[in-house]
Amino acid sequence: MQTQYKEFYQRRCLLQSRIGDGLVILFNSEKISRNRDSHFKFRSDSYFHYLTGYPESDAVLFVTGGKNPLSILFCQKKEKEREIWDGFIYGPHEAKKTFMFDEAHTLDKINEIAIKLIANRKKIFTLSTNNSAQQALVRQWLDYNKKQKRSGIRSPEMIVDLASVIDPMRVIKSPYEVKLMQKSADIASEAHIKAMINVSPGKYEYQIEGEILNYFIQNGAGDPAYQSIVAGGRNSCTLHYIANNQRLKSGDLLLVDAGCEYELYASDITRTYPVNGKFNSAQKNIYEMVLIAQKKAIEEAKSGNTFNAPHQAALNVIIDGLIDLKLCHGSRNEIEEKQLYKNFFMHRTSHWLGLDVHDAGDYTDEGGHSTQLIDGNVLTIEPGCYIQPSQKVAREFWGIGVRIEDDILINNNNPVVLTKKAPKEISELERLIGTLND
Repeated sequence: MQTQYKEFYQRRCLLQSRIGDGLVILFNSEKISRNRDSHFKFRSDSYFHYLTGYPESDAVLFVTGGKNPLSILFCQKKEKEREIWDGFIYGPHEAKKTFMFDEAHTLDKINEIAIKLIANRKKIFTLSTNNSAQQALVRQWLDYNKKQKRSGIRSPEMIVDLASVIDPMRVIKSPYEVKLMQKSADIASEAHIKAMINVSPGKYEYQIEGEILNYFIQNGAGDPAYQSIVAGGRNSCTLHYIANNQRLKSGDLLLVDAGCEYELYASDITRTYPVNGKFNSAQKNIYEMVLIAQKKAIEEAKSGNTFNAPHQAALNVIIDGLIDLKLCHGSRNEIEEKQLYKNFFMHRTSHWLGLDVHDAGDYTDEGGHSTQLIDGNVLTIEPGCYIQPSQKVAREFWGIGVRIEDDILINNNNPVVLTKKAPKEISELERLIGTLND
């Protein structure tokens, strides 16, 4: 039995134990048209993949709890002629066997079986983010069920967002998931090094992006985890800059935010460094401030601390640094209370990471307090500082944008930096930048 299929099976068993006598209805993604006779590359819905590992579009999973728990897949039928054009199709028989479902059927059987599964269930669990066609299909099954009331069939009392049950599962990574995330982090780290050694004045941002994407593909990570940000000079002050089409200039910084997917698990890394290989004084001051903030934040990424603890640690360093550099004026308390630092550091320090770049999981508990970190959580640590040209700011700082981001596994009191292979010390960066062009 392959490890990943057993893992998916065990997750379904855990889900069954948490839904009582309920019924889960979960849809996989559909193929999306890009333009005439062309589709975007298919990617499974993250929730669907988490419970099944099944890689084909338009599939539907039903999971029942209670005394007779079942996991039932509805999928495309096996068609040899279609396989000539589109490649291998599992079909119900092979899907049931490979992915350890109790039953598997072709999609044309779904209406007949769904109404039987819904009958007399107290709760239906499905995603609130279902598209309109999926929502209509669930309503159709429920409406049919309600019409059977005189036959003694009870209708479900409520529909519950499935994310409320699965998110607490997804936010704790298993050893198998950590292994995949470490692989994703290693590939992305090496891709960043590839970018560093290829940087030189006169190249275009997209050429650096190309080096990164090529490394991803060459090493088994077929897709970026998100649209890569390769931002030179003042572009580094645009948080979600993705044009990546400007020429790199000597004297500017380059901010590269790029991660990959490995077996659908994401990495997320940001590094910032000088295009010509040497930080000037102002760049160095900002960079060192952000690096110290990041290191302090990582120290707080411990089991038992709150999710907010790393952000607060980073924020304290950033505010003190902004005061020292005369970019903010007043006491630390005043600057924090009035949020004056947000002129330069306007985002949070962390987010969950996993099958999605901004992964499933709550950031606050039911009382509104910051969620407590526990072993198996994976989050990013990414403080930054971005200085737009302004008459209130010394010209030497104009256009400096710095962000440093790593992926962290919570491991008791010893945070594990999954992305430690990506250099970030000034001496390391200055030694590497542009060495392929020497």
